[in-house]
Amino acid sequence: MSKNAPMPAAQDATARDRSTTNPSTKDGSTKDPWIHSDTYPMLRRIFLDHGRQHIKAYILAALLLAIGAAATAASAYLLKPVLNGIVDGEKFSGLRLLAWAVFGLFTLRGIATYLSLIVLSRTGNRIIAGVQSQVFDHLLRQDMRFFHDRHSTDFMARLAYAPNAVRDTLQAMITAFGRELLTLIGLIVVMFVQDPLLAALSLLTLPVAALLLGRMIGKVRKFARRSFDGSTLIMQTMQETVQGSRIVKSFNLEDTMRARMAAAIREVERSMNRVASGMAMSSPIADALAGFAIGSVIFYGSWRVTIQQADAGSFFSFVAALLMAYEPAKRLARLKLEIQNGLVGAKLIYEVLDRPALEMPRPGLPKLAVSAGRVEIDNLRFRYRADEEVLNGLTLSVEPNQTTALVGPSGGGKSTIIGLLQRFYTPEAGKIIIDGQDIADVDLASLRDRIAFVSQDVYLFRGTIRENIALGRLGASEEEIVAAARKAHAHDFIMGFSSGYNTAVGEHGAQLSGGQKQRIAIARAILKDAPIILLDEPTAALDSESEREVQKALDEMRIGRTTLVVAHRLQTIINSDRIYVIENGKAVESGTHAQLIAADGTYRAFFASQFGETVESFRVAAAQGRP
Repeated sequence: MSKNAPMPAAQDATARDRSTTNPSTKDGSTKDPWIHSDTYPMLRRIFLDHGRQHIKAYILAALLLAIGAAATAASAYLLKPVLNGIVDGEKFSGLRLLAWAVFGLFTLRGIATYLSLIVLSRTGNRIIAGVQSQVFDHLLRQDMRFFHDRHSTDFMARLAYAPNAVRDTLQAMITAFGRELLTLIGLIVVMFVQDPLLAALSLLTLPVAALLLGRMIGKVRKFARRSFDGSTLIMQTMQETVQGSRIVKSFNLEDTMRARMAAAIREVERSMNRVASGMAMSSPIADALAGFAIGSVIFYGSWRVTIQQADAGSFFSFVAALLMAYEPAKRLARLKLEIQNGLVGAKLIYEVLDRPALEMPRPGLPKLAVSAGRVEIDNLRFRYRADEEVLNGLTLSVEPNQTTALVGPSGGGKSTIIGLLQRFYTPEAGKIIIDGQDIADVDLASLRDRIAFVSQDVYLFRGTIRENIALGRLGASEEEIVAAARKAHAHDFIMGFSSGYNTAVGEHGAQLSGGQKQRIAIARAILKDAPIILLDEPTAALDSESEREVQKALDEMRIGRTTLVVAHRLQTIINSDRIYVIENGKAVESGTHAQLIAADGTYRAFFASQFGETVESFRVAAAQGRP
């Protein structure tokens, strides 16, 4: 990352994210406010944002689950006449009808459960797709500051995994209230109908279970977040190992990367074990309390049946309802744990969606109209960090049909100017004007449509050479793609591949050399056919032979266009129409190469540091009109 990379702004945002996740209390401990005060507002937000649009499907699923719940309660109620029919031989003939009724109830419950699962699955998949599209679209509308201090795997993990949490949270609530709660209510009604006193005694354990399970919520939430962070580190280490495989092997970093991966895997394993322990703890608590309740009921109920001659069928139906109520009651007890686990993922989604999108379209703005292509930068001020001004009242102009070069020491603000021209960032003061139009007041897409950009960090997308060039102008014909490649001096080496333009470039263009990738990037820019060209050290990382080929391509590209080029290697810009020396955020000198050499100032010293020539040789070269 360059010296001017906007770290602090992103760090501030990251710090805000982290403080929201795990703020410190006055005594230095950590406490997640979502566990208590924000849980229900968050659930409401999830429903309004993602559940409300699928309300019909959820109502249908809830009705199907309710049918299953009613069937369960009815089957428990029918056990009373079944047992009494067994005891009383005269009622045996009616048992056949009851047997068919029980069979029908269980069949109905199975069909209702199947249909509800289908509805919930399809609805859940639509929610995941919608959330992923929403998050990705929001990321595209962020400015460059947002991305600089975040690893790409963080976004990948949020996009791949976190939307599942939104779906799971909604489905957990629908299932809990549509099936578990209604089943439990139905069975409790059966219990009270059969024996109100025993039912009241059985329910005394519920407050105790709620109290004990509530204590586990905070730990589950904390370790679920740690698990996500650890998973992100696993993806990050894998990505860096694959993409940086040459460096890893060249510097014998295999053991280092192994250690990083092992640490991340251990963190995920430990966190998932803690989450699993917290979730599993609900089972022994529920089992112990249920065992106590059922044992008490059997002890007291059997005494009533044997000693007080109470109705055996009612007691049997009551015990069956109590046993059948155990599983839905246990799942309801775990509901809050599952919701807290799901809210961790939902919060990761909202950390992205709640950040203002600085590149949102602004309706009504005029499109940029480029005629001559004159660029004026007037008193521009910009900083990445509050205490470090990068551009300090910069003023310069880029003339049409000419090449203007920016040179100077690293960190002086040259690449920042390129970024500001494309509105990757917003200046604190000053203006950038193209043909009399302030770029801050024109449609952003139209601005970028009129600019072609070539950087030293060439990025090729997955696919073929043809597809990468065609990205310069979607819909371009085959002839136009080939013509652009010819102008970029890339056609010959492309045809040297067995698959020609259908050659796959590999990840980040790994199948091509640096010079080949650069010429494909230039062909892409040529195909765009924009009137303004921005070149950010396009030959800095090339060998001499590749540089010559790329320079030919750049010369072709600049014909008839306004060109602004940033360069450290001065031999690439000595023929520029105008050269600006940028130092400490200002243009301290300007002129042609010969004029600046003759001026005996900063440019001359900068040139001398690269070529080691004497002052006199500079002046002779300037007088003779040669570098």
